Amino acid sequence: MLHVNTLATTAAPAFTAPAPSAAPAPTATGPALLEARGITVRFGGLVAVDDVSATLRAGELVGIIGPNGAGKTTFFNAISGVQVPTSGQLLVAGDDLTGRGPHRYARHGLARTFQTPRVFPDMTVEANIAFGLKFAGRRPRKYWLWGEEASVPWALRDAERILQLIGLQAQAQLPAAAITPSQQRLLEIGMALATRPKLLLLDEVAAGLTEAEIEAMARLIRRLRDELDLTVVWIEHAVRTLLKHVERVIVLHQGRKIADGTPAQVTANPEVVEAYLGDEMSEGSVQGEMP
Repeated sequence: MLHVNTLATTAAPAFTAPAPSAAPAPTATGPALLEARGITVRFGGLVAVDDVSATLRAGELVGIIGPNGAGKTTFFNAISGVQVPTSGQLLVAGDDLTGRGPHRYARHGLARTFQTPRVFPDMTVEANIAFGLKFAGRRPRKYWLWGEEASVPWALRDAERILQLIGLQAQAQLPAAAITPSQQRLLEIGMALATRPKLLLLDEVAAGLTEAEIEAMARLIRRLRDELDLTVVWIEHAVRTLLKHVERVIVLHQGRKIADGTPAQVTANPEVVEAYLGDEMSEGSVQGEMP
């Protein structure tokens, strides 16, 4: 059973979680959940994403980093169906969904959050979660015939359990507008989990949090991956925290992918150091305590 300490009050968040395991998970060798092949997104003469390819496999915890304007969120929008790519191909669970709407991606087991949490402010916290559960119930009948319901983790079967998972039981009957911004970020993650995803995309969920909250958020993300059998892709500017928790890092710069490897490999890459990380994040800085 998964336990996470909670953001206990609306007035003063107390966001803590158990420490991650000492050893990183092995490199994922599972099936490809999502394949992005040569994704390019242009806005007029601006090339926001330039021929980016990536494969996301079952069980991975992947970070995406890069300077502001690197194309991270645009790439996220493209691989989640929010933005139609100008060129390239997107395969989700082997099906070509290029140019399809986000609802098609969601029905293939993909869920995401946004830089600014998208919750229903006038609905209660519990009702927000219930909305996601209602969507999960609208999946094609073949999912239920294949026994998917029997394999759904206990924590994702009703709103109360999801609220327990993300630590918002005490806020269940409050309007979403009445909880803190950090709690709204947790709520949006809960709404995504309610759709019972296989692939969870997180876009800067640590933005605006304190240093302690960022670390606790990272630990929660890792536990969600480990105990709910998820694949997680996480964009974040809190680079030191992200590098401590992910197993693979994709680096974007000026719309291009300039690196893809382990945290140690990426922080030792001269092009990455020059483009983004700087000398303080060079080789060796991800071992032990971050500077």
